[in-house]
Amino acid sequence: MADLSGWTIGVIGLGHMGVPMARNLARAGAAVHVASRSPEPVALLAGEGMTAHKVARTLADAVGTVIVMVTDTDAVDRVLHGSDGVIAGLSQGKLVIDMSTTKVRETRAWAAEVEAAGCAWLDAPVSGGQVGAEQATLAVLAGGRDESFARALPLFETLGSNVTHIGGIGAGQVAKAANQVIVGVTLAAVAEALTLAAKAGVDPARVRTALRSGFAESRVLELHGQRMIERNFAPGGHATVQLKDLNQVLELADQLGIALPTIAANRELWQKLIDMGHGKLDQSGIIRAVEDE
Repeated sequence: MADLSGWTIGVIGLGHMGVPMARNLARAGAAVHVASRSPEPVALLAGEGMTAHKVARTLADAVGTVIVMVTDTDAVDRVLHGSDGVIAGLSQGKLVIDMSTTKVRETRAWAAEVEAAGCAWLDAPVSGGQVGAEQATLAVLAGGRDESFARALPLFETLGSNVTHIGGIGAGQVAKAANQVIVGVTLAAVAEALTLAAKAGVDPARVRTALRSGFAESRVLELHGQRMIERNFAPGGHATVQLKDLNQVLELADQLGIALPTIAANRELWQKLIDMGHGKLDQSGIIRAVEDE
């Protein structure tokens, strides 16, 4: 973990990911400021010594680096704009990092606004879920200018164990879209494999153990496969978020004029899960759609 003594960092968005990320930054020595739509996590972290803000503007005014970690593109847009938004609180030389998973076209437009205010921008979505956020082992997929990435690197190394500068502004979000293509399909594949084993009268737990020593091994089989077997669907990441990400992937593909038939079919399975009323389950809950419970 890097030493962030002397850093002032704001974290906006205190959900499953934002809370442990803020704690890790504070453990590294940063003075952490927090804001969120929900007052409970703000009060919780204020009780741990962090500085609470009611609006994003005052947070942005008080810190050198702003991290946005909220649900979707619309949420980031609301955080950035308006009289109480981040952009209204910016002054020359600050750094804004969007670590949410958001749309590429909008990301590039936001970056232009932030740079017009004399500040720097990075899009740096993450992979690894709540467990990765808690253990500071996230994969950080960064897009932005070289000098901005170099400036943020100690912060990223505090939050993650695999930090990659993908390319220019928007490249981080493109990489996260590719990540969600693989994750969405793999989650469904694991769910189908374990359901197949169970319906055939074979212990899916033993099948999972056996598969983990071969080419089928993956982080999804390791973590989410175990959750499927245990029927532990307490959310580390909501199924609705996976569907949102796949919708963004297909929107980007449409903008690029390419077809992604596997993801189009996979998206329908996630939509089925939500339509069944299971949108707040963990992503491992996709097995419920396969089983059609």
